[in-house]
Amino acid sequence: MVERDRLYHSIAERWSLGERTSERVSRYIIKRLVQLVAVLFGITFLTFLLTYLSPGDPARLMLMSTGITPTDELVMQVRTQLGLDQPFWMRYGTWLGQVLQGDFGTSYKYDRPVVDILLSRLPATLRLTGSAMLIVIMISFPLGILSAIYRNKWLDYAIRLFSFAGLSMPSFWLGMLLMLLFGVQLKLLPVMGSTGWNSLILPTCTLAVPLIAQYSRQIRAVMLDEMSQDYVSGARSRGVKERQVIMHHILPNALLPIVTLMGMSTGTLLGGAAIVESLFVWPGVGQMAVDAIFTRDYPLIQGYVMWMATIYVTLNLLVDLWTHLRDPRIRLEVDV
Repeated sequence: MVERDRLYHSIAERWSLGERTSERVSRYIIKRLVQLVAVLFGITFLTFLLTYLSPGDPARLMLMSTGITPTDELVMQVRTQLGLDQPFWMRYGTWLGQVLQGDFGTSYKYDRPVVDILLSRLPATLRLTGSAMLIVIMISFPLGILSAIYRNKWLDYAIRLFSFAGLSMPSFWLGMLLMLLFGVQLKLLPVMGSTGWNSLILPTCTLAVPLIAQYSRQIRAVMLDEMSQDYVSGARSRGVKERQVIMHHILPNALLPIVTLMGMSTGTLLGGAAIVESLFVWPGVGQMAVDAIFTRDYPLIQGYVMWMATIYVTLNLLVDLWTHLRDPRIRLEVDV
């Protein structure tokens, strides 16, 4: 009878703990969603203000891009059509009201809805992001693990030298070197555009090399930190094989900071690596943003900023939730 009461009490405690955990996670998600709205509002306001204060006339630039001579009367007519003659607060309020209805405006340059342009450019950026992150994971994890296992050996020095070189090279310089070697001299790969799977290789490598260098260093650091923990010494003293210690004990605990880093890197790539996409004329979101800045395409710039901010906040939320589920000892900040 006593044992049965203890069993019931244990089950009740676990059920109560599960409900409290679920309630805590729900409160945390709601809090972060509220923060997301506040962050998006602040970012869009600052971006709208900066574009308003920036030099240059979008109406004049739009006319010049279409080959029309921008006379003063024609420029004034286009400014009136685009609403550029209105005060700042009225323009921002009109734009914000349209955004709340799901309308991000119409691009000045392309004369198409901003959402349609973003969606048309997104698949190319997704392909580039997916291929780059796949290569990063496949190469950086073995390099980081080997560098930690063979600490202060020649292999460790070689990997650290590669990491130092990879982090030191600017992406545009690395991209031009790859274009010169594989595109111009060897004539093995296309250097511009998106014409097939082989056109994905050079921009992917350009994005992946700095990330591989960064990740291998980070993985080495966290692996060495975990190797010095008491539970590793205990596992080794029990006769557990070194490979099992690394794969089943050290590596799972070392993944927590790496996943956080991966979330931020993925957000950067999904936002479009503007330099790399412009260098290889890759039809992604990053190149679109650069073109929009040069042509003063304010609605397209605002849509891009909203996309970037949403990605970062959402990925940060998902990483925090995954970290909490992976290690419940890490408490979520739900105090308001």
